[in-house]
Amino acid sequence: MEREPGAAGVRRALGRRLEAVLASRSEANAVFDILAVLQSEDQEEIQEAVRTCSRLFGALLERGELFVGQLPSEEMVMTGSRGAARKYKVWMRHRYHSCGNRLGELLGHPSFQVKELALSALMKFVQLEGAHPLEKPKWEGNYLFPRELFKLVVGGLLSPEEDQSLLLSQFREYLDYDDTRYHTMQAAVEAVARVTGQHPEVPPAFWNNTFTLLSAVSLPRQEPTVSSFYVKRTELWDTWKVAHLKEHRKAFQTMWLSFLKHKLPLSLYKKVLLITHDAILPQLAQPTLMIDFLTRACDLGGALSLLALNGLFILIHKHNLEYPDFYRKLYGLLDPSVFHVKYRARFFHLADLFLSSSHLPAYLVAAFAKRLARLALTAPPEALLMVLPFICNLLRRHPACRVLVHRPHGPELDADPYDPGEKDPAQSRALESSLWELQALQRHYHPEVSKAASVINQALSVPEVSIAPLLELTAYEIFERDLKKKGSEPVPLEFIPAQGLLGQPGELCAQHFTLS
Repeated sequence: MEREPGAAGVRRALGRRLEAVLASRSEANAVFDILAVLQSEDQEEIQEAVRTCSRLFGALLERGELFVGQLPSEEMVMTGSRGAARKYKVWMRHRYHSCGNRLGELLGHPSFQVKELALSALMKFVQLEGAHPLEKPKWEGNYLFPRELFKLVVGGLLSPEEDQSLLLSQFREYLDYDDTRYHTMQAAVEAVARVTGQHPEVPPAFWNNTFTLLSAVSLPRQEPTVSSFYVKRTELWDTWKVAHLKEHRKAFQTMWLSFLKHKLPLSLYKKVLLITHDAILPQLAQPTLMIDFLTRACDLGGALSLLALNGLFILIHKHNLEYPDFYRKLYGLLDPSVFHVKYRARFFHLADLFLSSSHLPAYLVAAFAKRLARLALTAPPEALLMVLPFICNLLRRHPACRVLVHRPHGPELDADPYDPGEKDPAQSRALESSLWELQALQRHYHPEVSKAASVINQALSVPEVSIAPLLELTAYEIFERDLKKKGSEPVPLEFIPAQGLLGQPGELCAQHFTLS
């Protein structure tokens, strides 16, 4: 194809080829010229070729000029004795197939404009091919969807080589439709199986792209009265799985489980666990199937263990899951570092939730109260102002544990029966001990800490103290708050007031004599 210089020249040349192909079948070979521009290295030329292909094959699909049925090989048809019209449709169907494959490759183009345009063209083909199927229905009411073409789209979005987050954000609009959402979930399962089978070590880019896509899928809370389909249908059949929320839940579950069964990067574990409790578990057909992933994440330690425990807690309380080691795992997370990590607020928020039930055994609650009190001896003031009310709330909820503060002659450190090295809270002997640590903290250098620790000296009030405002408290906030305080009277600087600059002359001589 002779090209005029510049993008405008390419546009005009492609426009002439497009008009020629659509006007006469005898000009069909001009399609090769259009497809050749798709292979160009010039970004603007590729964009013009994509737009031209979109108009060309979109028109051919609407006019029914592509072969319908199992596509035979091009050589077999061209050398056969079938009619010219059938040969044309088969030949043009092969050109459409080549165009689709090239557009799939362009989803990985360095230019985002090219990617976006290729995605738009492919989704247009999905809509048109769904409305004008290229396969014959096997029975009346047979649900047809261009699955192979759509797999090409999803496969390009889940690239193992590059970050596709921007393109995936453009694809999110299609997930509002029931049919594209349903087939996206199915295609994602196949893409994960294919890539993990091809790569001994799956590139992190693939896992990140897959998580971005999966986390964008959200199901309706209840069965919609009218289904919203991207591929327009003249009528909906009750036998179609795509029209039922129950089937969407099954596909959603298969999609996530096929992803989570693999060894993921640690950064992804955290992202998944952050959305597990509100975006994944409520939409699964069988939420208890997440137990393997959550227990595996629970063994990773630190913030990941805490987030995994949150998911397990939901399964235990809402789905009757039995997990005897739950509180043992939570108890194991209590160490001196818990007051210094950046997820401290989330930790104590969730710990407060986990220990909120009044049906927990007294020995278990006593173990947590004692462990926290022991850790409080070396905690910073901003953490103490939160953990001391936390411990008092535990005593309020469980009156049987108040024995820990009603032993006036309780054990000291050297004779304390509590075993801080015991990993099992049931064997820690915390209920035999006392919270002498709180009495020690009543002599803390910071007056607010001392005041908070002194609460146990009086009868504990029935309503609990909300720790929510204290979870995010920082040392800087405490310092600023102290600076703004105004004392009611001058603070004495010496225990015994001075009588003079150097005292009485006789006293000075006596001190000098003694020292010499």
